Amino acid sequence: MSCKTCTYLIVLVLFLIVDAADAQDQKIGFIDSDVIMQQMPEYSGIEQRLDLLSENWQQEIDVMEEEIAELEREFEAREILFTDEIRQERLNEIEQRKQELDQYIEEKFGPQGEYYTRQKELLEPIQRLIFDALTRVAERDSYDFVFDRAEDTRFLITREEWNLTDDVMLELGINETGN
Repeated sequence: MSCKTCTYLIVLVLFLIVDAADAQDQKIGFIDSDVIMQQMPEYSGIEQRLDLLSENWQQEIDVMEEEIAELEREFEAREILFTDEIRQERLNEIEQRKQELDQYIEEKFGPQGEYYTRQKELLEPIQRLIFDALTRVAERDSYDFVFDRAEDTRFLITREEWNLTDDVMLELGINETGN
C-alpha cells in the first residue's frame, strides 16, 4: 500500500468518525485538573511535604557538590607535588565522588526516583477524587468524551461552555475562591 493510499484511508476514517459523531450528537467536554487540585486543601499539604523532601535532598546535593569542589581545588593546588600514582588516585577519587553525586541525583529526582514515586503516592487519592467527581458530572450531564487540558492534551481552540472544571469542583464541594 502506497503512502498516498494510507493518507487517503486515514482521511476517510476521520471523516467517517466526524460524521458518526455528528449523527449521534455526541457531547464533548474538558477539565483542567491542575486548577481543581490547586483549589483542594489537601493539595497544599502534599505540595509542602514534597517541597520539604526536595529541599532536604537538595541540601545533601549541595554538600556533596562542595566536597567535590574542595577536592578539585586541593588537587589543583598540589598537583605538581604528586607522583603520577598519587595524582591518578586523587583524580579517581574525584571522579568517584562525581559518579556518586550523579547516582544520588538520579535516585532522588530521576524518572524512577524517590521524588516522583512519593509524588505519585501522595497525589493518587486526590486524583481518584477528581476522577470520581468527573464521572458523576459526565454521567449526570451525558458527556461522551471528557479531556484533561492539564495533561499532554493540547487544545488550540476551546469553547468555554464545554469546560467542566467548575462543575467538577462543585461536585467536590470546592468553591472557586478556595474551600
